[in-house]
Amino acid sequence: MYWSKLFIPTLREDPADAEVASHKLLVRGGYIRQLAAGVYSYMFLAQRSILKIIGIVREEMDAIGAQEMLLPALNPAEIWQESGRWDLMGDNMFRLKDRFQRDMCLGMTHEEVMTVIARSELRSYKQLPQLWYQIQTKFRDEPRPKSGLLRVRQFIMKDSYSFDMNAAGLDAVYDRHYKAYCRIFDRCGLRYVAVQAHSGSMGGSQSHEFMVESEAGEDWVVMCKGCGFAANLEKATSIPVPPAVEDPAGDLEPEKFHTPNRKTIAEVAEFTGLPETSQMKSLVLVAGDKPVLALVRGDHTLSETKFLAAMGANEFRPAHPEEIREWFGADAGSLGPIGVKNLRIIADLALKGRRNMIAGANENDYHLRNVTPGEDFQTEFFDLRQAVAGDKCEACGGTLSLHKTVEIGHIFKLGYKYSSSMGLRVLDVNGKEVTPIMGSYGIGIERILSAAVELYCDEHGMSLPVSIAPFEVVVTPVNSGDKAQMAAATEIYKACLAAGMDALLDDRDERPGVKFKDADLIGLPYRVTVGKKLAQGKVEVVERRTRAATDVAVADAAAYVTGKIREARANGR
Repeated sequence: MYWSKLFIPTLREDPADAEVASHKLLVRGGYIRQLAAGVYSYMFLAQRSILKIIGIVREEMDAIGAQEMLLPALNPAEIWQESGRWDLMGDNMFRLKDRFQRDMCLGMTHEEVMTVIARSELRSYKQLPQLWYQIQTKFRDEPRPKSGLLRVRQFIMKDSYSFDMNAAGLDAVYDRHYKAYCRIFDRCGLRYVAVQAHSGSMGGSQSHEFMVESEAGEDWVVMCKGCGFAANLEKATSIPVPPAVEDPAGDLEPEKFHTPNRKTIAEVAEFTGLPETSQMKSLVLVAGDKPVLALVRGDHTLSETKFLAAMGANEFRPAHPEEIREWFGADAGSLGPIGVKNLRIIADLALKGRRNMIAGANENDYHLRNVTPGEDFQTEFFDLRQAVAGDKCEACGGTLSLHKTVEIGHIFKLGYKYSSSMGLRVLDVNGKEVTPIMGSYGIGIERILSAAVELYCDEHGMSLPVSIAPFEVVVTPVNSGDKAQMAAATEIYKACLAAGMDALLDDRDERPGVKFKDADLIGLPYRVTVGKKLAQGKVEVVERRTRAATDVAVADAAAYVTGKIREARANGR
């Protein structure tokens, strides 16, 4: 293709509303334009890259025996009500009514629709296993769409769904997906890590996220370099750093003491001269309309995900101030577990075995010394806290670190959540009705592009991997008005096409600096520059990622670039 004939509206300045690199560069490079908050038009270059990503995804999904479908984006409310997710999805779901006032929605994902198809068509174990997938637009009414294509309200997802007779079958297809995802992300040139994850509203027994480390991300991953353990922060377990000072020994009685205007953990620590690790933090929450007192060590943070898992609930809220006064007889800041009645008390495992700690006295401006969990009050112990950097790995004892990441894929063992609730049944080998077990597997197509931009960008622009760049090479005559340069550039361009390369000829009547800057900005992996060295029969090949320049003979240019592209693909660049 000839650059002069294409619509590539590059910009010299960053858009005012862009915060992360991928958002800035995809707009500046003419890849995307915003239509509304979280809604983008994909321009010519973006569409070429997205189609290449989709092609890689499709090849790898077909390779594991998945069958491609295309399902409706517009869904009736009834199927989401059957699964129980109509209410669970809350404001994140786009909802509407048709002309007959029937409730409808725009699909966020397609477990329900796939299960309806399976329920209608599958009758016997002889028809299982089944593995179906689609690549389709999804909708999510994000409360804070931002970061370009990383948090949007309309996006493209590859979502696949498996139906098996038993857990062993699910394990096998889950493993096939795991390996296929690794191949997909390798081929897309990403540096990523697979981590243990929480299943959230999807449900199920096990899930893994595929994450790319980036400051543009909104997820935190806990990693251990010693053994390779990695988990999403909401899922990660760890061995906490020991208390800063040892607990007082002996069977001491709780003792009330005055703490005037000291309400926070930090204020009480300063007042007593004892560290935050010597205190219990009391959190009053309401889960499933039932109040609960959750206790964690003073320096720890409650994990909302772990709390919900402990309570077997889907959502919770903090107690209102008037509720706290009614249940405890005191305000927040002076609360504790002793004397609490008619409230369930749960405590983090880090408090198990601790003795003679400080807790609120349930009287304003008073606290208690010498409070021992499990003796001075009864409680249930759960893993409730968030891991923090510096904790120890449960597997090897190594030191854990935290990393900000972008999620690019997520796989789930759904179990029977949808097949059971929606009445999917087949006959087994004995003619008995059984419920198939399901899995669900998603990839964010645009997130692959955005993650690649975040990983491989510099002050000049993007540096996309060969496999997903809109073009692999651009041939740039320094002076398009020079007949010799244009003839040589055209010859090299045609040779690149003949060699199977996705090539672009920059035939624009622009200054060389403009051409070079545009090529760097839009992230094309290789540039063949036809300039003054043509008099010696040479052209310059520039690698975008390293900015290394090599002089090669005109006749060898296409072959040289072909070899570099082949090498880059083999090394995931």
